[in-house]
Amino acid sequence: MFSRLRTIEMPVDEYLKKFSHLNTDKSRRRWSEATCHRAPHKPFLLLSIMDLIAQGQIIENFFEPSFELVDTWNGYWQAIMPINKHSTMAYPFPRLQSDGFWHRVANPGYDADADYNVSSMARLREIYVGARLDDRLFALLMDPVTRELLRSTLIQTYFSAEVQPFLEDQAFVNLAAFTYAKDVIAGIKESTESFAQGAPEIHRVRDQGFRRAIVSLYDHRCALCGIRMRTPEGHTVVEAAHIVPWSESHDDLPANGLCLCRLCHWSFDEGLMSVGRKYEVLVSERVRIDSNMPGHVLTLRDRPIFKPEAERFWPGQENLTRHRTSCFV
Repeated sequence: MFSRLRTIEMPVDEYLKKFSHLNTDKSRRRWSEATCHRAPHKPFLLLSIMDLIAQGQIIENFFEPSFELVDTWNGYWQAIMPINKHSTMAYPFPRLQSDGFWHRVANPGYDADADYNVSSMARLREIYVGARLDDRLFALLMDPVTRELLRSTLIQTYFSAEVQPFLEDQAFVNLAAFTYAKDVIAGIKESTESFAQGAPEIHRVRDQGFRRAIVSLYDHRCALCGIRMRTPEGHTVVEAAHIVPWSESHDDLPANGLCLCRLCHWSFDEGLMSVGRKYEVLVSERVRIDSNMPGHVLTLRDRPIFKPEAERFWPGQENLTRHRTSCFV
């Protein structure tokens, strides 16, 4: 029994040491005390992978540079980094190989062991199909207990005591929002109503979960104009919008949601656009007033909206009627 325990413990000790000695930039000029004067890119990538494993989105030892992984990495970056400091997951993804447990998998025509200059997600996806971890490390990450040990090592090693709670909150929000999004899609109204009150973290869970559910149901396409644009860095032009405001409805279910681009979202909230009884686009005559130049918005009038494939996810006419009567003019 003792020897079996030792075989389990030794890999944990090995990877705890490796996680606490990642090859990172240590320029005090570039990195603040919040990240212990070290580049946080690699810790953020490992934390993001742990989150997707905890959510059940990763079940095999292979990691694509997917939009879900990029979005999670961006969430960690935005949680603690200055708003004017930008970066991309393209930096740590290929460079983590230098730490001895991460193994790049190249696309045909490229060498996984060659050090290419990668500074954008487009270039990353051109060269690499993904990456793998040591099998022993992946097994440790699949176990909740050892996964949390490794997560704690990353947070405590590379981030100041003041920042650590924000990263722990981010991990909680990521997991809870994933669960919340599944409940939204499943139509569990009791789950969404339970989030009517709560701490700021609870509001973040609801916001992130609602966005994840609605945007995925519409496949990142604006319901009113049909535009779909995603950058390689994981940014999307669309947002999740409530038909009846959350403050009035406490309803995050798909029947009260629309996926809208920023222009259509603003126009919808301002009552300049709506959706008719036959799911056609409505455009208010107010768009023509004064010196307005509505451009393509006028061409959308009477066109059918873009809806999810399954009818149960379509916007509810009861909610749309309320928007038409109380907001649209």
